[in-house]
Amino acid sequence: MVEPAYDPELAAVLPALAGKVPVGMTADQLERYRALEFPSIEEQIGDRPVTWTDHTIAGHGGAEITVSVIAREDHRGGGPGIYHVHGGGMVMGDRFASVGPLVDWAMKYDAVAVTVEFRRAPEHPHPVPVEDCYAGLEWMAAHADELGFDPERLVIFGGSGGGGLAAGVTLLARDRGGPALSGQLLQCPMIDDRNETVSAREYDGVGVWDRTSNLTAWTMVLGERRGTPGVSPYAAPARATDLGGLPPTFLDVAAVEVFRDEAVAFASAIWAAGGEAELHVWGGAFHGFHDLAPASAVARSCVAARESWLERLLARPR
Repeated sequence: MVEPAYDPELAAVLPALAGKVPVGMTADQLERYRALEFPSIEEQIGDRPVTWTDHTIAGHGGAEITVSVIAREDHRGGGPGIYHVHGGGMVMGDRFASVGPLVDWAMKYDAVAVTVEFRRAPEHPHPVPVEDCYAGLEWMAAHADELGFDPERLVIFGGSGGGGLAAGVTLLARDRGGPALSGQLLQCPMIDDRNETVSAREYDGVGVWDRTSNLTAWTMVLGERRGTPGVSPYAAPARATDLGGLPPTFLDVAAVEVFRDEAVAFASAIWAAGGEAELHVWGGAFHGFHDLAPASAVARSCVAARESWLERLLARPR
């Protein structure tokens, strides 16, 4: 294993995260990590005039799942729509994990955001998580008028495990002729079950999400199929052999994390297929740094790049 070369600001944060982030996670530790507390939706909204409402919809196989709609209290309609898939390796977290950007975008763009409570592995392995997420996207698109957003400016957003699911949903939408997406925003996405890249082998027992945790989560999602031929690209989008016909894509990833090389390869495959992708690799950073160390200079740069891309995307002629 190569000694991680962390940015000094980020290296100073890591000791306080010990035991609070999934490093070396095995199946028997999942419930402990699931039980960790994260900021509530109320805390993330704060005193801003933003509200949220729950809706029960049909997920994969007709099972009931919940989606929450986040919008400004004085929402006027006609702004963009943001469909959000939460992180947590497809095995942890809930629909309110890291929705701060959704609140920001509601305020800035009068956006309507929908965040989905997909059913998680291992209780619900593939295809349930990605199909639940696809069902949520279909529901959002079908209710554009009622929710009050412009269906021609519908963007999907996810990070980590949610980034992988978002990429899978985008592929499903393309292949099924489903809801038209104007962009996909993928932060540190989890997209390759094979764990064969240099970065997937390099970082184990260090950082925030390591090789062991990644293997554990992918096994929960895919069972014995993990790493074998024939895994669906909707489960692991790095498996896709054709990345043509995708909407404009934003990809970012930390340089010192397991997901680095798969994210770079995914962007390269989009370019090779004639598509549009913007890629950022943040030097010295660990997985999830923009949420875990938001005051650091590299996190501020990361968020500024994300916001710049989204602003430019939403300003395009429809």
